[in-house]
Amino acid sequence: MKFVSIGYGNVIAADRVVLVASPDSAPVKRLVQDAKEQGRLIDVSSGRRTRSVIVTDSEHVILSALQVETLAPRFGAEDLKERDVDTEAAAQPEAERPPRASRRETAPPKKKEKE
Repeated sequence: MKFVSIGYGNVIAADRVVLVASPDSAPVKRLVQDAKEQGRLIDVSSGRRTRSVIVTDSEHVILSALQVETLAPRFGAEDLKERDVDTEAAAQPEAERPPRASRRETAPPKKKEKE
């Protein structure tokens, strides 16, 4: 049995994990709330902000302060490139990014009113 660190001295059996998800979506928030009401919620975030939700095969829900991107490779995830943000632009240093047009450059010129 392989144990994986989920942050701040806490470990979990890797073969029992079914899901590692971000806590931001409404379905995950409902899952956490239901688990709390049913006594299946375990908070190991040590008072920090919850950055990932782990679900086990016994339907226990575990809150961790580590990000999904940090935990997933520990459980053997291979490809996490499916992101909503443009990873190439985010990885590019600020100096190499194309300059943004200022508001003045994109706004049409104002017409002068005659009195």
